[in-house]
Amino acid sequence: QVQLIESGGGLMRHGGSLRLSCAASRRTISTYTMGWFRQAPGKEREFVAAISSSGGSTYYTDSVKGRFTISRDNAKNTVYLQMNSLKPEDTAVYYCAADQHLSESYYSDRYEYDYWGQGTQVTVSS
Repeated sequence: QVQLIESGGGLMRHGGSLRLSCAASRRTISTYTMGWFRQAPGKEREFVAAISSSGGSTYYTDSVKGRFTISRDNAKNTVYLQMNSLKPEDTAVYYCAADQHLSESYYSDRYEYDYWGQGTQVTVSS
């Protein structure tokens, strides 16, 4: 079983940057597709970004394309989400997720991920 711990959240001004980290333990994630999701108050959890096990393929929801970058360091068993040009609408709890057998067709489907972290709060002030 994979344990995921997110960190790096906080309060940032509009236009600022944050880097989230997701450290995995108990098992190597080198063969796992990794995703970032977020959930704002009163809203459904939504897909933000995903990265294939090799790191060769990345996917983003339209609202973060060009601003966010997902990456991974399999040697450190860690996945990152670099968030630039932050907007107030990016305010949410951000969750890291992992799945070992995820088809590329389902990378944005939160129900397909088996493992989740506890989340880290990101708040962007206007």
